[in-house]
Amino acid sequence: MDLKYKLFANMYRIRAIEEEIANRYPKGEMRCPVHLSIGQEAVPAIFAENVAPNDFALSTHRGHAHYLAKGGNLKAMIAEIYGKATGCSKGKGGSMHLIDLNVNFMGTTAIVGNTIPVAVGLALSSQLNKTDQISCVFFGDGAVEEGVFYESVNFAIVRNLPVIFICENNLYSVYSPLSVRQPKKRQIFQMVEALGIKAYFAAGEDIFNANDLMKSIFNDVRAGNGPRFLEFSTYRWREHCGPDYDNNIGYRSQEDFESWQSKDPLNKLHNELNKNSESKKIIDAIKQNIHVEIEQAFSYALSSPFPSQSDAYKHVYAD
Repeated sequence: MDLKYKLFANMYRIRAIEEEIANRYPKGEMRCPVHLSIGQEAVPAIFAENVAPNDFALSTHRGHAHYLAKGGNLKAMIAEIYGKATGCSKGKGGSMHLIDLNVNFMGTTAIVGNTIPVAVGLALSSQLNKTDQISCVFFGDGAVEEGVFYESVNFAIVRNLPVIFICENNLYSVYSPLSVRQPKKRQIFQMVEALGIKAYFAAGEDIFNANDLMKSIFNDVRAGNGPRFLEFSTYRWREHCGPDYDNNIGYRSQEDFESWQSKDPLNKLHNELNKNSESKKIIDAIKQNIHVEIEQAFSYALSSPFPSQSDAYKHVYAD
């Protein structure tokens, strides 16, 4: 399948899954918070095309898309959100705590910046074990304000570790824009580059150029050339936490929202592929297959049992 169809399928699948979560969430059967990445599908879509099965990946509270991009099991993810025993975290983690060692997806967390040092530790294990595994960690623009980010990047540089730091800059930390959190005119990737790491920026809405950059970075790191930092511009459409839209509460404008919607790479690629009948047949088939998969995943989750009381303290670890 051509790259354009693969990227379309990756983006469309993530959006369709999360839109279905949003549609069903008000029923009250998903009892955990959900942080959706609708509008931000391009970065995980290109990640899926470049990451190797044995590479490691970690993410944040907004991690559904990254879990799916790493090859995570959709049925297990939906079951987890419903708190079922068949979930990828046995129904104990919910939306914000996904893990699947079968695909080396090593976890998500609600603590800002918390998975960054874990990713560096995994990269160190790859180096010590002399494998070709790359450790990849996703985080938002807010995480670069955490001390652990700088400590982790510094250690990765000193040890020349095979780790890729991927910053999805969606401009807001909850409801706080960059303007009240970081100095004016700062470019995150330039600031990080000053630490001594090669750092790059790409517009997430320019999906083919972003894919070319990510491909070159994976090749570079896998060749032993040390850690890399990638910043992608992106924009979440829905509220920070929950299934709704929140433009009415005043922290961002409707005009800004519509401007980013007009740049949506999924809609742009969909329109491009719809220009001829042969291509339209392909994307219609892709969409149909995805919706069948989604319906099966929700049916599986709803029919799965809840964890038993006797399992409450199993697979739970604390120092």
